[in-house]
Amino acid sequence: MVNSSLKMRIISELESLITQSCPNQKIQKKQKDLHVALLKRYYNAYDVSIDYFRRRITLNIVIDDTAYNPNIVNTYLPTFRADIHFISLKYFLKKCLEQDVRSLAFYASLLRMFSKEERKLLVV
Repeated sequence: MVNSSLKMRIISELESLITQSCPNQKIQKKQKDLHVALLKRYYNAYDVSIDYFRRRITLNIVIDDTAYNPNIVNTYLPTFRADIHFISLKYFLKKCLEQDVRSLAFYASLLRMFSKEERKLLVV
């Protein structure tokens, strides 16, 4: 029961962070970094570009993970380029949230990172 409540708390905190990071005004760098990190995680992409004005996301998605080795420089990595159009970035990002253990650990680290940045800003 504690595990499921922790999962739900992580997801709800991340959803509220997504809601706060998707205003209609100009997007700040840390908000854009959050959006890119979520999209990279969900789509297994190595390059993500978000055009907020045109409501378009361009991704280079890794097709085969077996060719990837972080210890060597990969000159060839099988990828697929995708252009995705979204109507509402907030709802699009919320649909990208997964509830498996590895994703929840990643989301918890994102929450720690962004809450740490906010605390630093409040102290100054």
